[in-house]
Amino acid sequence: MKILVLLGLLLGLNGLAATPGDLVLIGGGRRPAVAMDKFIALAGGRDALILIVPTASTLPDTGEFYVDEFRQKYRCRNVRALTLDNRDDADRRDTADLVGRARGIFFAGGDQRRILDVLEHTRVGRALTEAWQGGTVLAGTSAGTACMSTPMLTGDGDFDVLRADNIVTRNGLGMVPGVILDQHFVARQRQNRLLSLVLAHPQLIGVGIDEATAVWFKADGTWEVLGDGWVQVYDARSAQMKRIPDRDGDLLGGRQIQMHILLPGDRFDPHLNPCPR
Repeated sequence: MKILVLLGLLLGLNGLAATPGDLVLIGGGRRPAVAMDKFIALAGGRDALILIVPTASTLPDTGEFYVDEFRQKYRCRNVRALTLDNRDDADRRDTADLVGRARGIFFAGGDQRRILDVLEHTRVGRALTEAWQGGTVLAGTSAGTACMSTPMLTGDGDFDVLRADNIVTRNGLGMVPGVILDQHFVARQRQNRLLSLVLAHPQLIGVGIDEATAVWFKADGTWEVLGDGWVQVYDARSAQMKRIPDRDGDLLGGRQIQMHILLPGDRFDPHLNPCPR
């Protein structure tokens, strides 16, 4: 898989500046205040323009819910929800222009497939990527986290085995190059599906984020855990991989696969070993 070109193929962009914004990605469940505060601060504070993308949710009041939360709980004064129910909405020039002016964009939970169904190859999709590449901070929870990586887990597949091609994926937004993201990780025991993808794509690091927990992916390439739970990191980039052909799909294995279990406050450099606290 040619990871370096997937984002350009997905959103039709070329020659983007190499100065992306930070990301604060929550694994679902309760949204820890430390993560939300970090997102708001990185976006420029309470007066900064923050947009809510409720597209993953089927509940009609999701956008309003998050706008109220940002205004009342976090005292943000310039928050708006984007109405992106279909691809026509995502092709509106005025909406794309609004995305270009935002300093922070938050993706709600639900079904991550809905986000890509709406945004892929649209003006708003391109504006979103351009904004992030220009320094706009992105955040999300649950599906709003899963959509940020490529490949993106869809939630479909056989999670009881470690076999090739048993987990269904599609192109995601590609905002965390070299990483596969999973959410609700410890709470819903999702280790098998992420391990299967890492074994099948050992050039990618698997990052499983638990509920009430976030990873702050910093612009300098390092990561920091925020919140209350665990982040599990599966790294097979230097492992000895093995496949055994089988009629139901190759059995996947490997030796010397690194696993890191990170706690709140822990820092990680994917180019090195975990940084000390």
